[in-house]
Amino acid sequence: MRIAFVTETFPPEINGVSLTSERALRHLRESGHEVQLIRPRQPGEMPRRDRLEWRCGGGPIPMYPGLRYGWATAAALRTLWREHGGPPDLVHVATPGPLAWSALRAARAEGIARSADFRTNFHAYCGHYGLGWMEPIVLAYLKRLHGMANLNFVPTAELQRELTAHGFDRLQVLGRGVDARFFAPDRRDLRLRGDWRVGNDHRVMLYVGRLAAEKNVGLALQTFERLSARRPGLRMVVVGDGPMRATLERAHPRARFVGMQTGIALARHYASADVFLFPSQTEAFGNVTLEAMASGLAVAAFDSGAAAQYVRDGVSGCLAPPCEGLDSADAFLDAATRALDACAPDGLMRMEARLAATQADWTGVQRRFEQQLLQLAEAAEAMPGQAALA
Repeated sequence: MRIAFVTETFPPEINGVSLTSERALRHLRESGHEVQLIRPRQPGEMPRRDRLEWRCGGGPIPMYPGLRYGWATAAALRTLWREHGGPPDLVHVATPGPLAWSALRAARAEGIARSADFRTNFHAYCGHYGLGWMEPIVLAYLKRLHGMANLNFVPTAELQRELTAHGFDRLQVLGRGVDARFFAPDRRDLRLRGDWRVGNDHRVMLYVGRLAAEKNVGLALQTFERLSARRPGLRMVVVGDGPMRATLERAHPRARFVGMQTGIALARHYASADVFLFPSQTEAFGNVTLEAMASGLAVAAFDSGAAAQYVRDGVSGCLAPPCEGLDSADAFLDAATRALDACAPDGLMRMEARLAATQADWTGVQRRFEQQLLQLAEAAEAMPGQAALA
């Protein structure tokens, strides 16, 4: 099968969507499919336009200068496909920006199958940037974009129900996975803990992710400050970068900010901590939750996304009920306190977290994804008119 895989974030950018997209593309190619990657060209990269990849134009996303949106017209994409053997059998879009919009329009005009991922609750981000009035506008845009797809993949049944209530249709739950051989407790590094000035009896709380308003990082750091007032020796390590880093560093000088970590270094940071704090209530999934659980950490999170799917409260982690304002701060503090009490390296909660994460195998997820794409393309080939009209 020939597939056009469209995404506005991809390595060398480092985030959950880019890495998941890279993994999906690699699986499809290793399974024998011809996949043309279409994405924005990153600063410093050479141009490319061939059968396997087109690095199109784009620009930095406002308020997210480290991330880019892609730009190409539907006509330009149709021309690209004609240059390289004609339209693909299927177009899959992983992100909902202008490049995805053009790709779905081009695919619909060609009468070929179309699928899309709903990975990020962009509409829910508006309130974090003082743009709450835009939430219904963004939601309407997302609804129109995903309405052009014959099939939309969502990571959880919870999100499927939420989107269905908003009028989205053709939704298919496809979970996420974790490489439990790579993210594992045996990556624990005593030298790294020494760099953090942590003794054997000290406990380390960890946050991993982008340092941006919608991630609610401030709540994780506030929780650390409240707990450390009565827990001598408690440490906080923050992995990641983003627009709020300087502000957060000034506000929380006792926390250790180590910037973005990748590969083995990231796995060691996970395994060398004890408690993982995931304070976001806007994530569609949150891959970092599974990575932390695979690394054997006691997780404190709100009861949504990956945590709702894989954490059993009080058994494999500690959950706070979704809520707002002061209630959310107190609820998250309670979850973090319980996780801290149960985070001994040989404790049952950490073993249960690891066991739960090993059930989320990437291989099975990718095979289900591939089979769904094959069925979609076959259905479009059998009824080409229906693919164009959907």
